[in-house]
Amino acid sequence: METLMVDRVHSSLRLFMNRNAVFLCERLCAQFPAETNVQLLATCYLHNNQPYAAYHILKGKKLPESRYLFAISCFRMNLLREAEETLCPVNEPNVEVPSGATGHYLLGLIYRYTGRVAAAAEQFTQALTLDPLLWAAYEELCILGVAEDANECFTEATALRLQQEQTSTSNLEKSNFVNENRVLSPNVSASLVDISPKHIKQLPANNTAEVPGYPHLRATALHVQNSVQSNVGQFDSPSPTVTQTSGIVPPPLFRNLHAYQNTTSGDAPAKPKVNAVNQPPRRKYLDEARLKKVTGRLFNPSGDSVPRRSARLSRDTPINSNSNISQFGGNGSDHSSGSRYEAVDEMWTDNIAATSSSLSIAEGRYFEQDKAERTLSQDSKMATGIRELLGLLRTLGEGYRLSCLFKCQEALEIYRKLPEPQFNTGWVLCQVGKAYFELVDYLEADHFFELAHRLSPCTLEGMDIYSTVLYHLNEEMRLSYLAQELISVDRLSPQAWCAVGNCFALRKDHETALKNFQRAVQLDSRVAYAHTLCGHEYSALEDYENSVKFYRCALQVDERHYNAWYGLGVVYLRQEKFEFAEHHFRRAFQINPRSSVLMCYLGMALHALKRDEDALEMMEKAIFSDKKNPLPKYQKALILVGLQKYQEALDELERLREIAPHESSMYALMGKIYKQLNILDKAVFCFGVALDLKPPAADLAIIKSAMEKVHLPDELMEDDDL
Repeated sequence: METLMVDRVHSSLRLFMNRNAVFLCERLCAQFPAETNVQLLATCYLHNNQPYAAYHILKGKKLPESRYLFAISCFRMNLLREAEETLCPVNEPNVEVPSGATGHYLLGLIYRYTGRVAAAAEQFTQALTLDPLLWAAYEELCILGVAEDANECFTEATALRLQQEQTSTSNLEKSNFVNENRVLSPNVSASLVDISPKHIKQLPANNTAEVPGYPHLRATALHVQNSVQSNVGQFDSPSPTVTQTSGIVPPPLFRNLHAYQNTTSGDAPAKPKVNAVNQPPRRKYLDEARLKKVTGRLFNPSGDSVPRRSARLSRDTPINSNSNISQFGGNGSDHSSGSRYEAVDEMWTDNIAATSSSLSIAEGRYFEQDKAERTLSQDSKMATGIRELLGLLRTLGEGYRLSCLFKCQEALEIYRKLPEPQFNTGWVLCQVGKAYFELVDYLEADHFFELAHRLSPCTLEGMDIYSTVLYHLNEEMRLSYLAQELISVDRLSPQAWCAVGNCFALRKDHETALKNFQRAVQLDSRVAYAHTLCGHEYSALEDYENSVKFYRCALQVDERHYNAWYGLGVVYLRQEKFEFAEHHFRRAFQINPRSSVLMCYLGMALHALKRDEDALEMMEKAIFSDKKNPLPKYQKALILVGLQKYQEALDELERLREIAPHESSMYALMGKIYKQLNILDKAVFCFGVALDLKPPAADLAIIKSAMEKVHLPDELMEDDDL
């Protein structure tokens, strides 16, 4: 009963019948309350999204599997400290982490979410050492920014180790196969010995057809059949015509006893048949009295019996000393019938035994050779498959590692090396889209995210970034449609609610956007990007206290989430806490040292701290990093104006106008420079163009005031004017 119930529980879990599995397993534990059954019940609870139930029944259990399941329950309930104590008991420091690689991976996640990055990296490395194919561990190492080169992680040594492990796991199956062959070989030999010659003769030709994988068996079987038939043919009664023309004395007819009895009783003699396929098997032995009677009539020269035709033929034909009769130790009529039978039986048995023995030896050698060839072939295929898999993981791992280090251009080059079937998958296309997003190439990012969404419309990973791409492209209609699709796929996914929030943020409805982002945080508090988006909306609402709170929550989830560091820097920059702003911008820049936006904001903080030379150097780096980004060019011009380098500032603004001809702030700054250079007509013209481009409401009043005071001396102008 217990075995049956356990089997049905596993079957229900395989078929995703989780409620049925829970019900049956509860009955199982009630009847057989073993800890292994309790573990199975906890597994059912976890499959049925009931971690609290699993927590309740596993609390206090000591078996490794129970500890691992209990830690999983605690992790899902966000009881990280209790999960850690279960995996690594404080009072038992030498206890191994349960469940091997997956146990170390879970412990690494706990350390990561509690801010212990070094300990988390150590656990992930240990998990990857135990199981080189545990991709999730390498992925976490990449997120932490401490992953080693994929070429050093998925090496040939790793392939050899995996092959050895795979071979060791299949040793039991191979040993069973060998034992079956050893049992099979003697059985085959014995069965061949038991087959009578007539049974072999009665086998049709198609019974010796080639066996798939054993082409030589047909030839072997035919050889055995022919050899047996040649030996058996010595004891069959040939036709008279053949006997007369052959010049050889026919063998005695003691085998055809039934025909002789019919003859002696007056019936017509039965015509002997050569190779009678459909004859019933003749009796091999007779009782002693009947045998003497028959042999007396056959070999008594004075008997009254009518001589057989074969006997007359034998008188006309000289007897060869090497004839078949002399083979059995006699000179014709002097030996007894019993010795004849024994001689025939001995030769018969010897022939069959020798033939079956040779066949058994040949088959045994072939099976051993075939087994060795198949083993080599399987090992070769296994080694090839492992190397191909590790090669694929090397490419994917190196691309992902470079992406997490924000070396996006190198990552794109790695991803392009993937074969087409692997490249055209949702995961890879999303990674390519993220790389272009970090490069601020929103058009290319949109292209690859759209391909990924079209290829796998139910994949939600990366769709929050895709919604931000559409936000930056001002694609309001497409963003709204994407949000509706994601909600229809899974209303409980944080990515869907991030997309909805971006829709309202694009419409400047920051309060509604904030509610949607908070819903995403509520659904999954471990999504750092959702916390960051909440911080952005609070910052737009000028609620800097809550903004800082959400940015810090994002950093608790992912310390390398540079967007949160950037958000904190912007808040402190607006609050004119320039030293704090410079610190947070620099932290973000250390994480993503190739971001032109971060370089620009760090330069702005330095400029606010009156470190103009450092600010100019940072702006130069930002311009070189992304020549299409207008912000660092504008900020560089501002710094040059502060240093009274007006001509250099004008030159920079002219280069800016080539890539951003519709920026009102650019024309306003040009108007100010022309005012300082006392070129008033150009100053008025630039202020007019700035007003025509419909600047933001905050800038509109400043530009109008500067335009009205363009003819006033500089000492009469207020400091707030531009």
